[in-house]
Formats: sequence, C-alpha cells, structure tokens
Amino acid sequence: VHSAHRGTDFTCSSAAALCVGVGSFSDPTDLPGLAHFLEHMVFMGSEKYPSENGFDAFLKKHGGSDNASTDCERTIFQFDIQRKNFKEALDRWAQFFICPLMIRDAIDREVEAVDSEYQLAKPSDSHRKEMLFGSLAKPGHPMGKFCWGNAQTLKQEPKKNKINVYERLRAFWKKYYSAHYMTLAVQSKEMLDTLEEWVKEIFSKIPNNLDFYYFYYFIKPSLICFIISVSFAVVPVRKDHSLNITWALPPQEKYYRLKPLHYISWLIGHEGTGSILSVLRKKCWALALFGGNSETGFDQNSTYSIFSISITLTDEGFQNFYQVTHLVFQYLKLLQTLGPQKRIYEEIQRIEANEFHYQEQIDPIEYVEDVCENMQLFPKEDFLTGDQLMFQFSPEVIGAILSLLTPDKANLMLFSPEHEGHCPLREKWFGTQYNVEDIQQEWMKQWTDGIELSQDLHLPEENKFISTDFSLKPPESPESEFPVKIAHSDRGCNWYKKDNKFKIPKAYIRFHMISPVIQQSAKNLVLFDLMVNILAHNLAEPAYEAEVAQLDYKLVASEHGLVIRVKGFNHKLPLLFYLIIDHLAGFSATPGVFSMFTEQLKKTYFNILIKPEKLGKDVRLLILEHSRWSMVEKYQALTAGLTVDDLMEFSQRFRAELYAEGLVFFLCLLLLTSLHKSLFFLFVVSGSKLQFSKLPAKVPVLFRVVELPPKHHICKVKSLNKGDANSEVTVYYQSGTKALREHTLMELLVVSVSTSLFFFHSVPNQSALSKLKS
Repeated sequence: VHSAHRGTDFTCSSAAALCVGVGSFSDPTDLPGLAHFLEHMVFMGSEKYPSENGFDAFLKKHGGSDNASTDCERTIFQFDIQRKNFKEALDRWAQFFICPLMIRDAIDREVEAVDSEYQLAKPSDSHRKEMLFGSLAKPGHPMGKFCWGNAQTLKQEPKKNKINVYERLRAFWKKYYSAHYMTLAVQSKEMLDTLEEWVKEIFSKIPNNLDFYYFYYFIKPSLICFIISVSFAVVPVRKDHSLNITWALPPQEKYYRLKPLHYISWLIGHEGTGSILSVLRKKCWALALFGGNSETGFDQNSTYSIFSISITLTDEGFQNFYQVTHLVFQYLKLLQTLGPQKRIYEEIQRIEANEFHYQEQIDPIEYVEDVCENMQLFPKEDFLTGDQLMFQFSPEVIGAILSLLTPDKANLMLFSPEHEGHCPLREKWFGTQYNVEDIQQEWMKQWTDGIELSQDLHLPEENKFISTDFSLKPPESPESEFPVKIAHSDRGCNWYKKDNKFKIPKAYIRFHMISPVIQQSAKNLVLFDLMVNILAHNLAEPAYEAEVAQLDYKLVASEHGLVIRVKGFNHKLPLLFYLIIDHLAGFSATPGVFSMFTEQLKKTYFNILIKPEKLGKDVRLLILEHSRWSMVEKYQALTAGLTVDDLMEFSQRFRAELYAEGLVFFLCLLLLTSLHKSLFFLFVVSGSKLQFSKLPAKVPVLFRVVELPPKHHICKVKSLNKGDANSEVTVYYQSGTKALREHTLMELLVVSVSTSLFFFHSVPNQSALSKLKS
C-alpha cells in the first residue's frame, strides 16, 4: 500500500484508487465482457452498507465523485471527497472489495448499463479500430476477445445456453478479486502515519487467493501477430481519410527505464524540417501524424506491444496513400541506417525531466489512479517516476526494436468514406465495414528489395527552445488579488497578474485580437476559420520545437476575434510569442494549402452536424441569438465556393482594424522585470509587428440573448447520422439578468438538479424506471 502525501493548498479534497490486476483478457470465452460487468456489479451495495446507491449518495452529499474502468489486464476504481469525510468514505468504499452484495435483482439493470456504454462507444472510430485490430489476431489470443460486453453476451446468449450469470459472476469475483493482485494509493493532508493506520484498519479484511494465475501469460509469442503484408480498406464513421500503419512487437513493459518506443515515436511524430509530416505537408498530402504506443492495455500489455503510425490524409493524400506509406518506410530505413542517436535521446531526456520536476498539480483522483497503476508495473523506487522519466540510453535495445519495424511485418489500414459500398466484410461487434486487399506487388518489391533514402528526410537539429534557466526573482510589483490593467490605448489594453502562489518559472500569456469583420456574414466566419487553420498550419513546423520543449500555444477562432494563448517556462516563452505574431503579420496561403483546408473544413463542419449534442447546441443558440450564424449556413457558404483571393482580402481586413486585449501572468522573467515585459508584449502586438488601426466602433464580445415569451416551447431536430442510435435532450430555462451572487446560486441549483436526476435514474424501482424511459 502506498500513501501519497502532497502538502499543497491546491485542493482540500482527498482521493483513493485501487487497481486490481485483472481485466478483460481473463473473460471466459462463453461470457464476453464479464470483467467489465463485475466492475459495475461490485458497487451495488455491501454487507456492511447494503443500500444499493448509498456510496454514491454519500459522495454527492460531501462534494465527491467516483469512477471505474476495465482495461485488458487491470481494473481501476477511484473516488475523491472532502477531506473531513475521507476516512468514512474509505470504509464504505473498501466494503465493495471485502463483501459486495452483488444482488440478483440488480443484474438486469446493470446489464443495461453495460449495454448503454457499448452503444455509446459504437460510433467511435477509435474503438471500432481497436475491435477490428483485435479480430485480426491469431486464434486463441485474448486480444481477439469482445471486452465491452453487451445485452447479447451477458443476458440473451447466457439465457439461451442455460448459463447462470449470477453464479459465474460470484465465482469470477472470488477467484480474481484477490488482495495480492491489488494495489492501493491514497492521498490526503493527514500525516503519512495516520493514512497508513487507516489503510491497515480498513483494507486488511480484503480476501486473499494465492492460487490464481493469468493463463495468457504463457501464450506463445507467435500468437501476437496480426495478419500482415496486406492492406485493409475500412469505412469510418467520420468523414475523414486516415492511414494506419501498425506493428505487433514483443512486450516492452520491462524496458520502462529505457523507453525505446518513446524515443522512436518522438522521431516519427516530429513535425520540424526533415520530418515525415513536414514533407507530407509540403505535398499537401497530410494534415497530422501521430506515432507510438498509447500505453493503454490494448496497446501495451504482458503479451505484446503495438507501435502505430496514424496519418490524417487530405483528399490528394488518400489518392496517393502508397506514396505516403513509402515515405514512412523511407524514414524508418533512415533511422535503422543511422542507428540510435545519443544526442537526441539526451535531449528528450532533458525535456521529460523538466516537465516532471515542474509539473503542474493534477487533481488528486487522477494522481492516485496513476500511482496505483504504476504500482502494478514498476518496483517501489519507481512508483512516481517510472512512467515519465528516461533513465538510461541503450542503443542495443532501441536498435533491436527498429529492426522489427519493417514493411513485411506491417499492417496497413486505410480509412475513408470513399470505401462505402466496396467493403463486404463486417466486424462482428461494432459492425465496421472493411475489405482485405493484397498490397500491390510493385510497391512491396520496392520495400523489400531495398528502399532508397529520400533527400528530403533527415534527423532534427538541436532544439533551441529547451529552457536551461529556471531561476526565480522576487516580485517587484505590489500584491493584488486580481489582474491589474497596466496599459490602455485606443488599440488595446494589457492586464497583468504576478504569481505569488505556485512560484514556478512558468508564465501564461493570452491575447484576444477583436475584429468587427468576423460576424458580418457566414462567409466571413468561414474565411476566419480557414485563416486560423492555415495560420496554425504555417506555424506547425517552426513552432514544433517549442512545443516539444513544453512551450504550449493555441490559436482559437472565437466568435469575435483570434485568441492567442501561450504558456510554459519563462526562459524561452517570449521567442514563441514573437514567432506567432510574426506569422500573423505575414499571413499567406498557397492555392494547394487553401484547397486542402477548404476540403478539411467541410468534413469538420459535417462531423459536427452529425453529432446530436453539437447539432442541438447549434440550434438552441440559433433560436436565442438572432445575430448568430448557424453551422448549416457556414457549411453552405463553404460549399458555395471560396477562393484564395477571398481569404487574403479577408485577412487584410482583419489585420487592418483590431482591438488587442491581453493578460500576462508570471512570477518573474529574465532580462526585463515582469511588469516591463508585460508592457512590451502589448507593444509587440499593437505596434512593431501588426501595426493595425483602432476600431471605428466598439465590438460587443458577447451575443445578446432574446427574451423568450413566458410559455413552453418545443423544438425537435432530426439527427443527420442515421446510423447513430443515441439521442440528445436539452432543457433550457431562462431567468433574465442576474447579479454575480444569483448566478452562483443558479449554478448550485443546476448541480442539485443534476444530482437528483442521477439518483432518480439509479433507484431500483421498476415503476420509476418505466416513467424515466417513457
């Protein structure tokens, strides 16, 4: 048992998490989803606290929350609550692992809950991809199991086959929920001795079963392989093209101190000059690339590790997906030829160490979840660092893995709506349409006979954005509870707040570039979206080194202007901010890039419209705000036809007249005092870089909401995705203008109503459930 004590004023809540070293890989073949089902059932009351919803009621009453998740080899439970109620909550929670009731009457209801999660997951392309991958595993490997479970596997099929689900559930719990396979982490402001005493007192009664072992630990390595050297055409839910290149590797968990996959994925996913994505972007073939191992149970476990490269393709990239694949294999050949580079490994090592030592506080419930899972994976000295730090460079281990990333061992999956009608095969559980095709012989011959290296590909140069100075200076400005306006003119203002609480060498800069031209028409809104997307595209390569060095930036196309947000270590953050302003001042777009993002924006708008919750929000705001342009109007404006000249004219109008409002937050900066530095940011934005004029009139940054007549109104909207069985209901109450205190009370009322609805849904009263369904 690990007691995590973190002396901080960040939060007054306490949290606990328990990890059971068993998951869906241990499901019996005749009851798929049983581990997930058990995760639900153990929380339906205990012998000591028999109320079915008693624990949730206790948490809600005292400002707490809980959650649980079932992975391939682990199941994690966690909760948080106010510190003063922590010990009682621990005792109530522990009973679920000591003596859960798992009453028969709750089985049907919880099967419906499991089935609902399955139905919600079905439209997700990421989940569909996992299930499709699993179906390609060789027979006998647990990767091919249906881990979700649904009404069919947990109710209908067992009934038909005369399987007593209740007895099997109890047997599964007794066999697998054993103390010696559990790890526990608790976090609170009590002394460590006190926490340890509580844990021993409360959790020592959890039963222990030393006879259990994982049957799948001993599966032969040959069974880890996918079907390889073929191409899969897949129909996605979203209207996007993407290419996935995947390898099944031997398990890599034992190399956590070396992290060879992290080194390789860092290079594969690099976006600077000479990278795969840099070349693909120049050809207008790709928008994004992600490489590596997600470290989820499906991607990494005791039987295999997956290494995947996922590329979001443009329409042109989809037509040339073999050339895209060839470029990936060329880069892998480059890495294999040059071998592991100590300079690059140590650079990544420094970046990860900086992030670890100056990491921001996370919620206690998330922290204990991470720690209790780490306790299953690493020795005790590495519980807190094993998943983050890179301890030593091993060219032999990295080289051995690189040698496995070859074309003949790869699985190719091409996702595209263009495959609709050409994919006769269907994955059993999620219904994903796909087809299996042989890779064209001319390409396979190129890849196996020896790949010639492209001159456009090379390793990244030394990163100049990595911070090396973390010194702090005492703040020179007076104390203030709220940000203070330190500069104001007819072209902008700047607010400043110094950090006297966290006292870490990090800063936060936010500027809102407000313009009246954005809301003039749906066409302007679309052009603004295009401008911000292309600006981000233009910045992607030069700003990438800053991003990997923990200097984060984000460009947001807000309703009335461009929001620029940057944060990170003080030392090099101004360099990133100036880089963004330079690119905004010199904004440009080639016809190829314009065409690429026009097509991508059409898909983005469409993907928003097919989601019931997004469509419902759009319609609600359209009713309430008369000056708002709907997503449908934006989609129509985009499909009506726009040109590069339209975009450049809009960007010039946008930059001509602006109002820049900024906020700068930090403890100290080098070179200049923090106050002077804050003033300098406003000067850079409004004067030396953009040189815009003042606005002819003030732009309202909030929409005015219409006053609804005092009676009921109902608006019904048909979902645009016929294959989505999910619905969305929004109830809107209008109360008029309120003071700050009344707004706070309204928020509390919303929380109270939400809590009441939660318990109404959970009560074991069949008539109440019937009313809820109707």
